[in-house]
Amino acid sequence: MSPLLNKSEQIARYLLQIGAVALRPQDPFTWTSGIKSPIYCDNRLSMAYPEVRSYIADAFVELIAGQYPGTEVIAGTATAGIPHAAWVADKLKLPMAYIRDKAKGHGKQNQIEGLITPGQKVIVIEDLISTGGSSIKAAQAVQEAGGEVLAVLAIFSYELDRAVDGFAAAELPLQSLSSYSTLIDVALAEGKIVASDVELLKSWRENPAAFGV
Repeated sequence: MSPLLNKSEQIARYLLQIGAVALRPQDPFTWTSGIKSPIYCDNRLSMAYPEVRSYIADAFVELIAGQYPGTEVIAGTATAGIPHAAWVADKLKLPMAYIRDKAKGHGKQNQIEGLITPGQKVIVIEDLISTGGSSIKAAQAVQEAGGEVLAVLAIFSYELDRAVDGFAAAELPLQSLSSYSTLIDVALAEGKIVASDVELLKSWRENPAAFGV
């Protein structure tokens, strides 16, 4: 690992190396929502690489210990946030829970599995922030259960205004270990893209609809 890379840059580099993130500015991907995007991110691939997943977990631990020392529970979003929450909770020796996208339709009809009691201070772990809607809903489920959400922490964020505005409106702190801006810089340095791609990639973040749906 280059000592010149900070944690955000190193995580971006890892995601590019393992194929968790792909950039195609000239041949956009189509998301499930129909949005055309020059980037595709699947951080679930990091589970297959012990060095990468451990580095990510250590980065989460450092962030939580430094900025949220009162954390009492680590909660992962289903499904992609669950393994990372488990590794982080284990390293911090804290209880862990996970949050479904909606309550089960049978049994106790739980939306939160594990245990979050009223008043507990909770960090929500997410793998990816795109528009932010599902992550906000997960955090609000914790609040409805009586937990205090200290922050939502993600491995990677597209830095879309819609997500930033959504978290601000919900009064939920959001931080990501790495970001779209950092990824572009690292991809250029690594030769994954060329200089002429940079403005196109930046323009998508500023106005995703410009790429079409």
